Amino acid sequence: MAELLLELFSEEIPARMQARASADLEKLVTDGLKAADLAFGKVESLVTPRRLTLIIDGLPEKQPDLREERRGPRADAPEKAINGFLTGNGVTLEQCEKRETPKGVFLFAIVEQKGRAASVVIKDIIEDAMNKLPWPKSMRWADHKVRWVRQLERILCLFDGNVVPVSYGVVSAGDVTSGHRFLAPASFSVKNAAEYKAKLNFAKVMLDREERKRVIADGCRKIADDAGLKLVDDPGLLDEVCGLVEWPVPVMGKIDDHFMDVPREVLETSMREHQKYFVLEDASGKLAARFITISNMVTLDANAQIIAGNERVLRARLHDAKFFWDQDRKVTLESRLPKLENIVFHAKLGTVAERVLRMRGLAREVSSSIPGCDVKLADRAAEIAKADLVSNMVFEFTELQGLMGKYYAENDGEKPEVAQAIAEHYAPAGPSDTCPTAPVSVAVALAEKLDTLAGFFAIDEKPTGSKDPFALRRAALGVIRLVLENGLRLPLRRLFDYAVSQYPASIRRDAAVEDLLAFFADRLKVHLREQGVRHDLVSAVFALDGEDDLVRLLARVDALADFVSGESGVNLLAGYKRASNILRIEEKKDNVSYDATVDVALLSQDEERRLYEALIDVRHKALPLLRAEDYAAAMAGFAELRGPVDAFFEKVTVNSDNADERTNRLKLLAQIRAAMHDIADFSKIES
Repeated sequence: MAELLLELFSEEIPARMQARASADLEKLVTDGLKAADLAFGKVESLVTPRRLTLIIDGLPEKQPDLREERRGPRADAPEKAINGFLTGNGVTLEQCEKRETPKGVFLFAIVEQKGRAASVVIKDIIEDAMNKLPWPKSMRWADHKVRWVRQLERILCLFDGNVVPVSYGVVSAGDVTSGHRFLAPASFSVKNAAEYKAKLNFAKVMLDREERKRVIADGCRKIADDAGLKLVDDPGLLDEVCGLVEWPVPVMGKIDDHFMDVPREVLETSMREHQKYFVLEDASGKLAARFITISNMVTLDANAQIIAGNERVLRARLHDAKFFWDQDRKVTLESRLPKLENIVFHAKLGTVAERVLRMRGLAREVSSSIPGCDVKLADRAAEIAKADLVSNMVFEFTELQGLMGKYYAENDGEKPEVAQAIAEHYAPAGPSDTCPTAPVSVAVALAEKLDTLAGFFAIDEKPTGSKDPFALRRAALGVIRLVLENGLRLPLRRLFDYAVSQYPASIRRDAAVEDLLAFFADRLKVHLREQGVRHDLVSAVFALDGEDDLVRLLARVDALADFVSGESGVNLLAGYKRASNILRIEEKKDNVSYDATVDVALLSQDEERRLYEALIDVRHKALPLLRAEDYAAAMAGFAELRGPVDAFFEKVTVNSDNADERTNRLKLLAQIRAAMHDIADFSKIES
């Protein structure tokens, strides 16, 4: 068995693309091998900033020979048909066998195909994989027609120690690679994967991505421990940084003390987002005046120049940040509000200043449904929540919007609840983000998301398929989490009506509300499905007229889930579906609805009288329980219908020969349907 070694060597691959590219290359090549009937053993995918490497063991030296029996035309078929069969399969008439079948005598040909050399097949597979590799972004260079993520410089491809003549554009494969760009740039040849790994390691290239991550994490922790500090855990940054270096060397730098009065988040953003530095804390959890960066070098001066260079770059960036911090605090957030009139929120939805007015209205509207929420504070927070967008700091560090507004509000002497609401009004920004709980914060966060949803649905900019350019799914999930996690009794329809009413009458306001309700039903299904709740139960409850209170809806869903999981619920659901199916057929045939009053005088059998009485009794007891939101007790009452429903279907013939009796019994079935719909639309529940 043979080994395949492939290295695609280029200029630096963006860190965010490396892991995906490595996985895509492996899949494309292994799928090609499977399609070519080339079995293989262990597969190893490796990636560094400059190379994609694939090592596959256990490959055969050639494809297996194929022997296939093919049936042709009848032996007495026209000469043209027979010759076509012979030519298509590369055989002569003498090489064919005439065989008796139930349909007559047919020609059979045995076609043998010799397997090709694996090296020839592999060449085609790799070239095809390189052409199909789905880079998020790619480029052409010089006057070449092929594309790659960055300029492709070299291909190393060996099969069983021999070069496979793979080519891509003007680049042809060989047995040569090179080491670290600065520490060991010389080229060298290799014969197999073991030699390849050993020589690259000697040439300061750490091929294994996970090994680089371990070296970075362990090195950072050791440096931090030696300095009496704590490394702030940052898996995302670790993933990114390990894709920037081939020979990671953690080093520590210092932050000038006079920058430490700038808000921590500004310092962290400068270090993490812009410089890719790891953040450190002291024993008390306070941000330390130190950082760790990952060098791609080992120098004779113990990286002193590298540290000094990183400190100098950070110093320049923090100098700007401190200047913005000092300047922004000289004016109030309120004084910045007129500048919001110059920022367009959306061409069809007006300016940010107009958006602020809508948010204030919504904040006041929802405040009455949020226990402990001061409507004046909610209004004030909504009024100045967007003012930091025109500050110097947020212009430079856009990811700090809202948070900087909090600091500036505190500097202006605003109430703590107002400052906190400004910081949290974008939250929750995703499923793992913390959800606000402070009443004023919840009000403003809801107002921000409801205005976004109402506006874009009103101009028919709804999510389609996988496309959601305005993050409306995230906004809807944010509203759902704010409501459910805070137990808020918010009528969604009323809020949507109010949110849409703040827009001009010329846009599709009525349709937007209905579309929003349907959209929220889908989002709620997704949200609850992730928690193990059946989507059909959500649909069944959401279908009830006027049910738009998410807390009440979820309570109904929980009770319904318990109900339909029990024996009585399962059997009653079966009885409901039987009644509904009969009604659907008969109502369609008769072109009439049987939702009408039952004539008691026509109830001739004991089973139909008992069912009628049971329906009246159960609904009489259940309706007060439903109004009191004691859904479990209400559904337990409905379980008592199981016996009368079963007995009715066992003993009573619905389609009686007596027309009046038939009509009355169909009306009784309609009463079963109506009673069950007091709980939920059972037609949407899957058996």
